[in-house]
Amino acid sequence: MGKRKVVVALGGNAILTDDASAKAQQQALENTAEYLVQFVENGDDIVVSHGNGPQVGNLLLQQEAANSKKNPAMPLDTCVAMTQGSIGYWLQMALSKALSKHGLKKEVASIITQVVVSEEDQAFKNPSKPIGPFLSEDEAKKEMEQTGAKFIEDAGRGWRKVVPSPKPIGIKEHNIIQTLVDNGIIPITVGGGGIPVIQKNNDYIGVEAVIDKDFASETLAGTIQADLLVILTGVDNVMVNYQKPDEKKLAKVSLSEMKQYVEEKQFAAGSMLPKVEAAIKFVEKNPDAKAIITSLENIQAAISENGGTIITA
Repeated sequence: MGKRKVVVALGGNAILTDDASAKAQQQALENTAEYLVQFVENGDDIVVSHGNGPQVGNLLLQQEAANSKKNPAMPLDTCVAMTQGSIGYWLQMALSKALSKHGLKKEVASIITQVVVSEEDQAFKNPSKPIGPFLSEDEAKKEMEQTGAKFIEDAGRGWRKVVPSPKPIGIKEHNIIQTLVDNGIIPITVGGGGIPVIQKNNDYIGVEAVIDKDFASETLAGTIQADLLVILTGVDNVMVNYQKPDEKKLAKVSLSEMKQYVEEKQFAAGSMLPKVEAAIKFVEKNPDAKAIITSLENIQAAISENGGTIITA
């Protein structure tokens, strides 16, 4: 197998365990890095993206707890940038350590990445992405009255603030990322889906929204013409008829088959569906490329392209 350009999108389980401390997250990323370097050992050029859902939720809690006129809470786009910085720092250290341990001479660079969205995206009219802490109904109603924010009841666990989740249309720093890859450097980028910005004239303006990291990773992979998009999640394979007597593991699947499963509503909207939709979108736009959805522990199968759920044109 020849040298490939691979975008690897890390799921939340690759960063955060039950312990939300910095030390625990750094340890989780050291474990993750041991898997990621296997791509480098295989001769691949990799670009790493990651989520930030739990981290940005915790940060918003901290911001709100300390909010005052003298020390105002930071807006959501800035909180996304802050978690890009912290997770990027931890992952950069972990990857550098693993590369050195395996005798691989590679540099790693974290990029604070702005992801362009459209001001006309319908998501801005219908905020739907839950973020931050769970509140009681009374607390949520009070927040809505005071701030004008929208809260919804989320999965029976309480009320959460919802924000728009627009689809990405471009990566502002794509030339920088491409230059790093061309020079053999591993970029860590579009963290948490990227900082959402809209373009007005020649300026970019941050907006109160979050972007799904799988869609941001797909947009990035297409922009830099990656050969392979690997979306890591908690299971080795995507399943259909999940938890039913006729449950089936998906191995090698065509675009048309995958689209049919989406039409049948086989995948949960809050978990597997965005990963499947991102994989479909990537292969649809890049028919010579492949997308693989699998677990971190199954990464060798992804590297050899003989395991996980492989989507091809």
